[in-house]
Amino acid sequence: MKKHPQPAMSFFDRYLTLWVTLCIIAGIAIGKWLPMVPDTLSQFEYANVSIPIAILIWIMIFPMMLKIDFGSIVNAFKNPKGLTVTLVVNWLIKPFTMFGLAWLFFFVVFKSLLPGELASEYLAGAVLLGAAPCTAMVFVWSHLTKGNPAYTLVQVAVNDLVILVAFIPIVSLLLGVSGIAIPWDTLLLSVVLFVVIPLVSAMITRRLVIKRKGLAWFESTFLKAFTGTTIGGLLLTLIIIFSFQGEVILHNPFSILLIAVPLTLQTFLIFGIGYGWAYRWKLPHDVAAPAALIGASNFFELAVAVAIVLFGFDSGATLVTVVGVLVEVPLMLTLVRLANTTRPAFLNRSSRS
Repeated sequence: MKKHPQPAMSFFDRYLTLWVTLCIIAGIAIGKWLPMVPDTLSQFEYANVSIPIAILIWIMIFPMMLKIDFGSIVNAFKNPKGLTVTLVVNWLIKPFTMFGLAWLFFFVVFKSLLPGELASEYLAGAVLLGAAPCTAMVFVWSHLTKGNPAYTLVQVAVNDLVILVAFIPIVSLLLGVSGIAIPWDTLLLSVVLFVVIPLVSAMITRRLVIKRKGLAWFESTFLKAFTGTTIGGLLLTLIIIFSFQGEVILHNPFSILLIAVPLTLQTFLIFGIGYGWAYRWKLPHDVAAPAALIGASNFFELAVAVAIVLFGFDSGATLVTVVGVLVEVPLMLTLVRLANTTRPAFLNRSSRS
């Protein structure tokens, strides 16, 4: 069987786990001993969306947007299998497995450790995470797995549309809570910041550069100028996120550990379902990896905003959504590594769907 060698990893990429760990420690230390830093940055927030983090995410996903041949977006709809995997996993499987795992751990496994009311709040926070598939960071995970940028864009756009009609009914069904309202300012601002602005900017930049220098120069020289931008932005994002939550982590280590268990299992379970399904359907790896990663990650800005409105800033539900933010990046980097490691399995069989 012919083997498909993977490109050699740089020293920086090879030890990415170490850099991530150091950035997490640095973030917690800043939150503890230099609280004026997160206090200052937190002032630049609107509709529960941190503007500094939004800028860093924009920096991370802009290089991927540059790679999109916008004429090829239409072709994504000609291969609906990837979209099917994304939609079914995100909306017919993920919210219910999240509810099941959270209920199992908070009400059965950890029953002696959690008062009933707190367990209910933890369950609510988990459901909010499970019903909100990721928007922004998916572009980063797709970039790191060499995903098809045009197809990833379509997957994210379709998910954003489904959120409008499916989020409230699913949360209401699983929690038995009525009167839930989508925080439109959070949702719309996130879409504008994480999709519209980088997409339009990249489209204009790509068109101008190719027109002046040609496609060959654009691909061989211009795109290479952004090498390392995504990883650098990711590490800075980690420092800021963990500095924001440094006190929470240090004051609630046991609670965070309990919450992290079902969230971690859910992340691997959903990735496994989506990735395995994509493999069985013989989807190409550059479609399969993003499709699975979308389901595994969460739209935490939306989940945090709804948790605060429904249960209050200091509630157990809000704490769960915050823990979701804290554990997501390390877990997703693990899944990115898994996806990259298993890429040859997709290349060694027919990729025709």
